[in-house]
Amino acid sequence: MRLSWIAKAPKKNKKNKKMNNMSKADALKTVLNTLSASSGDIEASAVVSSDGLMIASNFPAGLDEDRVAAMTAALLSMGERASEELSRGDLEQMFVKGANGNLVLCQAGVESVLVTLTMKSAKLGLVFLDMKRSAEEIARIV
Repeated sequence: MRLSWIAKAPKKNKKNKKMNNMSKADALKTVLNTLSASSGDIEASAVVSSDGLMIASNFPAGLDEDRVAAMTAALLSMGERASEELSRGDLEQMFVKGANGNLVLCQAGVESVLVTLTMKSAKLGLVFLDMKRSAEEIARIV
């Protein structure tokens, strides 16, 4: 995976010591809950492995986690290939705009991706900023 706008190697810090008292799953869920609370424009969020396995999610009822994870892996694969073959450099971010809302992906550590589903009217600059901060925190956890 080559998404590169997030720091590649997480730094060890005091926050990591706090994670020892909390499971990784709980810590990731806390980050996703905080992300959703920070922006009313984010309808759902998840951490997915680069090979398409769900690690943690904050989804409303009725949203299929396995489908989102599989679609994330497929999008990353196609995006990386397109970016490389069209000489656009390393893939930094994926953004899909649909009639009913948006899908945004960004790297969150070496082998994981932060995925958000946003409202159609989302303020994307704020969503991107909140996602970047959350992805950095996720990278420290995973």
